[in-house]
Amino acid sequence: MAPLVRRTWAPRGRTPVLRQRGRSRRKVSVIGALVISPRRRRVRAYFGLLPDANFDGASILAFLRQLCRALGAPITVIWDRLKAHMGAPVAPWLVRNRHRVRAYLLPPYAPNLNPVELIWGHSKSNPLANFAPRELADLLTQTQIVTLAIGNNEPLLRSFLKHSPLSLRLK
Repeated sequence: MAPLVRRTWAPRGRTPVLRQRGRSRRKVSVIGALVISPRRRRVRAYFGLLPDANFDGASILAFLRQLCRALGAPITVIWDRLKAHMGAPVAPWLVRNRHRVRAYLLPPYAPNLNPVELIWGHSKSNPLANFAPRELADLLTQTQIVTLAIGNNEPLLRSFLKHSPLSLRLK
């Protein structure tokens, strides 16, 4: 729960003090999907949060199922090469649901092509910068607030797409 410390403003002679809990390894893992409507009129982002855990195949599959239910339409998924994305239980589910979900992998280690990586960078260096939670619940609450705000900020999401060299450019 250590904060990402960024430069900030303060009155002259008053150095800001950022208090944090020492040696805490607690965290909130986040999974995200940037959703573009078929006619590219709407852009939204959906997120899933896991406190004190990592996303594995089962939790990725649960997120993918929720995303399918929320969208109610066929989807195309473009994701990085995390082994859990194409391992069990995700791969067999994708084969069974290939009429609803198509999955494509980005080249190996290509975070610059992934616009969702830009969301993570923005979140950590802007709204969550210098945030030092005392408890895991504080971190979870603040992460929910930030992801909800970003998920509905269409101009910001469009800027992430425009800055990614991936050929999903919006008109």
